[in-house]
Amino acid sequence: MASIVYKNERQKEFGKTFDSLCGAYSRWNIWSDFISMSAFSISNCIDGVHREEREEKFAEIEKRYTASEMEKFAHLLAITVQALEENPNQDFLGELYMNLDLGNKSAGQFFTPYHICEMMSEITSPPETLKAEIEEKGWVSVNDPCVGGGAMLVGYANACLKYGINYQQSVLFVGQDIDFTVAKMAYIQLSLLGCAGYIVIGDSLTEPCVSPNGSPLFAPMEREVYITPMYCSEIWEWRKQAVLLKQIFAALDRPPKEEIVENGPAPAPESEPESESEIFEPVQLSLFD
Repeated sequence: MASIVYKNERQKEFGKTFDSLCGAYSRWNIWSDFISMSAFSISNCIDGVHREEREEKFAEIEKRYTASEMEKFAHLLAITVQALEENPNQDFLGELYMNLDLGNKSAGQFFTPYHICEMMSEITSPPETLKAEIEEKGWVSVNDPCVGGGAMLVGYANACLKYGINYQQSVLFVGQDIDFTVAKMAYIQLSLLGCAGYIVIGDSLTEPCVSPNGSPLFAPMEREVYITPMYCSEIWEWRKQAVLLKQIFAALDRPPKEEIVENGPAPAPESEPESESEIFEPVQLSLFD
């Protein structure tokens, strides 16, 4: 393997700790186990649906390592937290993944450089358009069906910050990838950055991410999905409840099937339902103070 060039001290510290674990195990196994245990640890704090299964998977991985080795895995996660706290405008895990030569070359796996992702996010979502949509609806959603390590979604979050938009309360982040390791990398980074949303593991072409009731606000919990802590925050729970209430009211106003058959379709409502922003005013969190 060619000599690794680290971009900053956090990457260098991560690489040193990572290398210290690679004596008896392959580099790929160390990375995969670190990512899986980190993702399980975050997920199990909030996801009751998949908790038992993921606790068992965590325990299976833990059996392979000594107590001192497990402490090093915890240190790797602590470095990741510190790196993203110091500089949220980066793809910390994705850059390390490529620099450590862990990408799947046979599958043509190559992560888009972060600065390109940031530029693409700013081009596709001009600030005026994005702010107008949030003003009208209360929130927007962004979906990356080939999420990789999450660089595109991280770039989108930082573009929002640049525009003065609190993405934690105004943007729902959704991603999917067939590679379970890189998908969990995206999940870890989005979770640590306080992004509300979820990551689905699966083939976007044959099994696209589809919400169970038609709104991206609802994660398909029957799938292998990882929900972020911010997704469970009060403001996003309110939004889910608001959508459910609208659907219930719409169903109550709909005529019975017999009436539709006899008299034709029900007349269209005279006015559109009120927007979410008219239902409640989001309360700003203090995470950016």
